[in-house]
Amino acid sequence: MARNVNFELHDLRAVLESPVDEDGIHDSFHQLIEEQTLDLSADAEAYELSELEEGEGRDNLGYLASPSSRQQHGEMQEERTEPLMDQQWSTATLRVLSSMPSRTIGRSRGAIISNYYNRTMQLRRRRQSRPSIRDFAPSSRPSIRGYGGVETDAGVDDERKWRQLVINLQNLPVSDRVQMLRCMPLSVDEKREIRRAALEYKGRRSSENQRVPCFSQLKICVIIALRHGWYSWLSLLSFLQLWQIALKKVSGRFGTGVLSYFVFLKTLLLFNFFLSIVTGFFLVLPQAIYPALSYALKFQGLELLTGGGYFTSTVMYYGYYTNSTLKKDCIWQQAISQHSNQTACHSLYYNMPLAYFFTIGFAFFITGIILVYTMSKSFGQSFRIDKSQGVLAMKVFASWDFKVSKKSSIKMQCENISTQIKELLSELALQQNTMGLLQKFGKSCVHLLAWTMCVGSTLACVLAVFYFSDYMHMDQKSRARVNDTANPLVKEAGLLALPVVVSTINLLLPGFFNAVAWMEEYNSPSTSNYVSIFRNLMLKVSVLGVLCYHWLGRIAHDPTSLGLQCWESFVGQELYRFLLMDFIFTMLDTFFGEFLWRLFSQKALKRKRKPVFDIARHVLELIYGQTLAWLGVLFIPVLPIVQIIKLLCMFYMKKASLMMNCQAPRKPWRACQMTTIFITLLCFPSFLGASVFVTYTMWTIKPSESCGPFRGLNSMFQSGKRWVEELEKGNPNLGWLVWAHTYLVENPFFLFVGAGIFLIVIYFHTQVLDGQRKIISLLQEQIKNEGEDKKFLITKLQFIHEQKRPLSSHRIRGASEGSSSY
Repeated sequence: MARNVNFELHDLRAVLESPVDEDGIHDSFHQLIEEQTLDLSADAEAYELSELEEGEGRDNLGYLASPSSRQQHGEMQEERTEPLMDQQWSTATLRVLSSMPSRTIGRSRGAIISNYYNRTMQLRRRRQSRPSIRDFAPSSRPSIRGYGGVETDAGVDDERKWRQLVINLQNLPVSDRVQMLRCMPLSVDEKREIRRAALEYKGRRSSENQRVPCFSQLKICVIIALRHGWYSWLSLLSFLQLWQIALKKVSGRFGTGVLSYFVFLKTLLLFNFFLSIVTGFFLVLPQAIYPALSYALKFQGLELLTGGGYFTSTVMYYGYYTNSTLKKDCIWQQAISQHSNQTACHSLYYNMPLAYFFTIGFAFFITGIILVYTMSKSFGQSFRIDKSQGVLAMKVFASWDFKVSKKSSIKMQCENISTQIKELLSELALQQNTMGLLQKFGKSCVHLLAWTMCVGSTLACVLAVFYFSDYMHMDQKSRARVNDTANPLVKEAGLLALPVVVSTINLLLPGFFNAVAWMEEYNSPSTSNYVSIFRNLMLKVSVLGVLCYHWLGRIAHDPTSLGLQCWESFVGQELYRFLLMDFIFTMLDTFFGEFLWRLFSQKALKRKRKPVFDIARHVLELIYGQTLAWLGVLFIPVLPIVQIIKLLCMFYMKKASLMMNCQAPRKPWRACQMTTIFITLLCFPSFLGASVFVTYTMWTIKPSESCGPFRGLNSMFQSGKRWVEELEKGNPNLGWLVWAHTYLVENPFFLFVGAGIFLIVIYFHTQVLDGQRKIISLLQEQIKNEGEDKKFLITKLQFIHEQKRPLSSHRIRGASEGSSSY
């Protein structure tokens, strides 16, 4: 709400208490453009000096005076109040305003005029649509004169002044009443008491004047009941959120950096929950209702590690599913009519090959859309994060929730606010250290050496996995040639060697990366985490690339040389073993790397320090496990359920280990964009790679001849073409389906066009987000310039006030001496 302000420089405190009247600035800005190159004349200086002398002792709160106080002060007070409302800005004032930082930094004169013209039109429209406090009559404006020690008037009763103040406030609208209470120089308790009295007085007057009808009372009760019910439902939904209290505890004690890991784990759990529902409802359940004829093996227990044996003849693997159409012969329905009873027999058909193909394709398509949407939403949220300079004051003064009354909740909220303030302060403390040329060269050499060591160790591990997988492949060939009749479970137990080697590399090499990062000595924790994420990602992607070549280039290319009747089930068993070994090695790392190390450090080394939670390594472990789940869903439809069980166990295990064995980071930092980076890594390297793997398998690799729903076909993709041909034979009018399938589905150009459109949408969405980020940066810069304006104006006003006060006092002293001599 804009108000006129006495901008004379005789009282700095009055100026600081009143906001700047931008209406006057906008209306007289053309005078600034015309006069900004002219010097002040002597008459203008004399005029301002005379105004300064006459303005001594003027009451700056006179426009708030009540009628009673105005009568006591007399007509002189009214004459001094009216010029205060219509004060015109002087040339010196406009010259000071034109020198403000936000008006001079990077802006031309034409841009200034255009900007002020637009803002002036907006203020005029706002002033026409919204009444201001100065539009009210003087009698309806509240007065605080004489209340609470402000200009106490002799002979005036305090009770009458209190009542008059309450009446004046009660006559104002709600917004103006709140604004006036904020401007009063009173304590919070006195303001609260005045507000309560004004509300009670208004309620008493309204109850005396009119009575609420019964229908209106019933309507109000129903509205209040519905509102309370809605709030209760929202609180129930908030309570039903998964791991809400646990995540608050983690955030309060360890900060948002560690919290981002558990939030990412929760996101993966939701993705696997969706995938398990789709595959379970459309694949597992129909095949379980109509089981295939197979030889059931005896369960021996070792299958839980190897994934073979008894599980091979269940709905767990690809080879168990039939290639025929599931059919229920007859459903008897009795239709009762007036004349006779009719019995109808209908047959239900379920094409399992077609369902298998479209279920996997639909699941990957919807998962991709959800991932892209989640990534774009996360990008928008990370761009809207404010800077530390602006959030710190808000966290300090406005972050406490006064509705919290439970002791445990109060303690949790205290820890959360304390950790967030530490994170903000740590960001403000990070400064770019100026280094000399020799120091920069030495640091660059250290970084080059560190990256050489990391890339070299990664390459060595990838070659080790490649040659070891080749050795295992040749060993299986030799056993198939000699017709080894050993126990099948023992043979499958020997296949655990490759998953154990890969899991060992994934466990030990990240520790080497951390040691190299310790040598580099990064100042920023976020930079250290980003570098660690990239190095671990390089390792995981390289190892998974070698494994994909092992499965599709060696096993699927020549399954007969290995004695395999169903290579899809064998690849599914491999993926199950890799997923299980990854979980087992994670448990070992949690026990030995965190629990035993904490005991050894406290008992043997007599240190109070605990290990710090490695966010980068743990997140890449989650992405690695999820990639295995996406790779194996084609061969093991129930693998998402196994992944759900693994993620649930990992959450409670990691949370317990974090609370008991780990400590908060020594350098707190905010993870504003960590979740965005995690979703991006999950989308492009992980999901995109799994999609290419599954698409290549379904489009190019020939299925097994003796198992699975696609037996007898050259590729899994031909199941759709066979279904369309069957439809054409049954109904010749559906011949257009064959044409559509041939030119739109089988043609790779359609796939490339769809992928191109998808990438174009992502590109435009990214450009929109980039534009929003730039706008946010400009707005933040504008807010910063406004703050600089306030500092600039205070400095200028203080300087002018101190410069003119001695001259004014000298003239007053001279006038008093002249009068005394006279």
